[in-house]
Amino acid sequence: MELGLVGLGKMGGNMRERIRRAGHTVIGYDRNVDVADVHSLEELVGKLSAPRVVWVMVPAGEPTQSTVDQLAELLEPGDVVVDGGNSRWTDDEKHAEQLAARGIGFVDCGVSGGVWGLENGYALMYGGDAENVAKVQPVFDALKPEGDFGSVHAGKVGAGHFAKMVHNGIEYAMMQAYAEGWELLEKVDSVENVREVFRSWQEGTVIRSWLLDLAVNALDDDEHLDGLRGYAQDSGEGRWTVEAAIDNAVPLPAITASLFARFASRQEDSPQMKMIAALRNQFGGHAVEKK
Repeated sequence: MELGLVGLGKMGGNMRERIRRAGHTVIGYDRNVDVADVHSLEELVGKLSAPRVVWVMVPAGEPTQSTVDQLAELLEPGDVVVDGGNSRWTDDEKHAEQLAARGIGFVDCGVSGGVWGLENGYALMYGGDAENVAKVQPVFDALKPEGDFGSVHAGKVGAGHFAKMVHNGIEYAMMQAYAEGWELLEKVDSVENVREVFRSWQEGTVIRSWLLDLAVNALDDDEHLDGLRGYAQDSGEGRWTVEAAIDNAVPLPAITASLFARFASRQEDSPQMKMIAALRNQFGGHAVEKK
């Protein structure tokens, strides 16, 4: 099938390549002319055959809203817009209503996989009407990991981004637990090889995971993380997860504490946050601050 892809950054560019490897046609637009296939949204839409599917992979908030506004003017009834960025689920509902007024479908899709997605595939959580999802399904199939899992129609519009938000909240808590354990091991005199303790956990333990593998990778690069500042940003989804928990009276003590720990990292050079920063760099290519 044909796909228009808006946003060719770290994830969008790799997604374009993975979809092409599956035999589909992808026409990509980005403000960076060095990576773009076309030079405007108008040109992108003009090169697609109806019914068109345009996947938006730009930052949440105003960049996404502006792109949806432009596509609402350019697309035709029967076309579909997919928001694959990290938008808040409440924005999805607004975008779906805005596009539906013009007969244009909308699907929201939470995407996980980071810089490893090109080779390993992307975990996908999408929401929307079955009719619209069906128009995008070949692309979902191309992007997902091999096997029976890694892709889910989570429910109505907004369900995809809500599921991805909760996924990221869990990710916050898991990274915080590894970071706290690492700091405690580093603190005591009796443990002389913390990196190899972490490595030993990669087999036969209940806490083995891809995040643990990435922690070992980070420690192989810098055994005591001396080159990193203990500062970690948050993408916003952790905050949204805690806000949703409050709205629904669901207790989230571990996820909430992990979000607050990131706030604490901005007040001092926290050893735990060195590990958080290293893990985010490993799985998502997120920037780290060097000393």
